[in-house]
Amino acid sequence: MSQALPAAHGVAEPHPEREPSPGYWRTRRVLVTGGSGFLGSHVVELLRGLGAAEVFVPRREEYDLTEHDAVRRVMEASRPDVVLHLAAEVGGIGANRAHPGSFFYRNIMMGVQLIEEARLRGVEKFVQVGTVCAYPKYTPVPFREEDFWIGYPEETNAPYGIAKKALHVQLTAYRQEYGLNGIYLLPTNLYGPRDNFDPESSHVIPALIRRVVEARRSGADELVIWGTGQASREFLYVDDCARALLLAAEHYDEPDPVNLGMGREIRIAEVAALIAEVAGYEGRFVYDATKPDGQPRRCLDTSKALALFGFRARMGVRDGLQRTIDWYLANGPEV
Repeated sequence: MSQALPAAHGVAEPHPEREPSPGYWRTRRVLVTGGSGFLGSHVVELLRGLGAAEVFVPRREEYDLTEHDAVRRVMEASRPDVVLHLAAEVGGIGANRAHPGSFFYRNIMMGVQLIEEARLRGVEKFVQVGTVCAYPKYTPVPFREEDFWIGYPEETNAPYGIAKKALHVQLTAYRQEYGLNGIYLLPTNLYGPRDNFDPESSHVIPALIRRVVEARRSGADELVIWGTGQASREFLYVDDCARALLLAAEHYDEPDPVNLGMGREIRIAEVAALIAEVAGYEGRFVYDATKPDGQPRRCLDTSKALALFGFRARMGVRDGLQRTIDWYLANGPEV
């Protein structure tokens, strides 16, 4: 079984990989929005391990970042040198179809107000995490940053993608007018321990892991999966992404978006087969082609991340799935 489709671009010239520097973070106060969430919790762990001067993690029950007053209060409380804006309203295809309005509103309101307060307070660095969903539906593969604006995103997640895309426009405009040093990063689909396994809002890997584990435990002979299984995605292990964000914060100071990924794609059917193999499920998959696949293919050209700030992904998909499944079996719901 082939585990990955080859990336359709040439091999970039080699560049040295880097590690985040304790010397940089020891002198900086960091606001991590979404710091108690999936990606954010891994970023916070890494920052604390590097000895960051202070890491401030706002909680939604105390700071609703869609409200201007809450954004002002969180900036006053944290007094950050660096803002890592990771908070987002996210979900898989089903959640995007059910909540396009709230996904658009919450994502754009959080980002717009945080960027404005950051420039008013003279924040040293603003790191905005975008989304691969912002790329046009039929972007040539591999996705290159230069193609970010050539068309409209895939319809099922366009409101979310466009809300995040607008924040790139804002950062570029604020750099031009006010000199705010804001950068914009485009991670591909993330997965790993502490992911969201809620069946109503999870992305493809945690959703499949939960359903495969439940099918194995219940002895189900078959499992129905949305779509054809032929759409491809690129996946990035969460610890790799956390490292990439901190490297970019340290070393990247330009307005252009930068992709974060592995540079390899894998079909959904192959992901499902790998999960079944690792989780010990021996039933068969039935694909429901009446349900949407979403974007047909996703694979990023990741050469700029290596060239500009020394990031290269390290975790392979099978090993990453093993760690994620092990975490879920130890921490997920019993069936």
